Amino acid sequence: MKTYLVGGAVRDKLLGRTVTEQDWVVVGSSPEQMQAQGFVPVGKDFPVFLHPQTKEEYALARTERKTGKGYGGFSFYCGEEVTLEDDLVRRDLTINAMAEDENGVIIDPYNGQQDLADKLLHHVSPAFAEDPVRILRIARFAARYHALGFRVADETVALMKTMVADGEVDHLVAERVWKETERALGEPNPEIFIEVLRSCDALARLFPEVDALFGVPQTATHHPEIDTGIHTLMSLQQAVKLSPSTCVRFATLLHDLGKAATPPEEWPRHISHEDRSLPRVKQLCNRIAAPKDYKDLALMVAQWHTHCHRALELKPATILKVLQSNDAFRRPERFEQFLLCCEADARGRTGFENRDYPQADFFRAALKAAQAINMAAIQQGGHTGQAFGDEVNRQRLQNLAQLKSNYPTAPSA
Repeated sequence: MKTYLVGGAVRDKLLGRTVTEQDWVVVGSSPEQMQAQGFVPVGKDFPVFLHPQTKEEYALARTERKTGKGYGGFSFYCGEEVTLEDDLVRRDLTINAMAEDENGVIIDPYNGQQDLADKLLHHVSPAFAEDPVRILRIARFAARYHALGFRVADETVALMKTMVADGEVDHLVAERVWKETERALGEPNPEIFIEVLRSCDALARLFPEVDALFGVPQTATHHPEIDTGIHTLMSLQQAVKLSPSTCVRFATLLHDLGKAATPPEEWPRHISHEDRSLPRVKQLCNRIAAPKDYKDLALMVAQWHTHCHRALELKPATILKVLQSNDAFRRPERFEQFLLCCEADARGRTGFENRDYPQADFFRAALKAAQAINMAAIQQGGHTGQAFGDEVNRQRLQNLAQLKSNYPTAPSA
């Protein structure tokens, strides 16, 4: 029985990155022997155990065979004669197919160290094509390591294209698509996740609403980058700078989906694209099983972002409508997320990346002004029921009007 550190821990050690978790492969053992040594079985599909002290995962070396479509279409074999090389060859990328023994010696049968040096994300073997989740994973790794200069190898992109053409990605379950997407949104360059999926034609299968944005023109005066798809990725880059929240980044990615539904004869203008966005946002979120808080913020941003851009032009009644419609009084933290998405949208344009966005600060001030009323005094004044609500709104509008009269004006986005 021999134990090896494998996968991401070895890769990140060699890259000089912080290792956050360690996975181990055990060669020459059996489930019975593992349990006899105190390891706790946890694997459902194949033998994985938790170390009795460290609680780290130890998996028996295994081979796998494709038995059906999709992520779950595999059978596994974990005999004692399975070698370390047998186990490593089934992994996705060469940089993830290295191991380290107890003496710190690197076992690298598939040239992972060379690909690290060359900054290549390269599949280990043709078996890569058997698991469609790997398309999402490699796009996520590209998003993680883009700043280090990594790219997906041309032959790997070609293989991913073949997988898409063969219909493999059509068998991905929604929950797995969402899990990988959420993790990708948390990476330093999530826009690369989208670009890689598009480069292998998977974006059109998994996120057709986003894919449809590319090639749709916008007015050059407001959008020098012109292409709506490019603007979307630029906005996502800005969202990363503004917030670590994957919810904010997701809503930013989806904010302009309705522009793909604008009739071409109306291009480059996109009147009512907010309303056209809503069914597309709902459709995408439902298809990939996005959590409710992600879906709600995405719908909110899609519907109201242009109101935020025009904040300094709005009448007090419209400002109050935006606050009330978005539940800003009860959920100010979500309204703050909305403002960050709007700022990312405004800055996600060529030449606008570092421009101030006073509209967000105005709406922050508007929320404070509208909150600055004495509810108890209104009640003591004898207002009840509808009259109470009317008086609250009257005072809020009064405060908002005063705010506008004292607030410095600036051009809208």
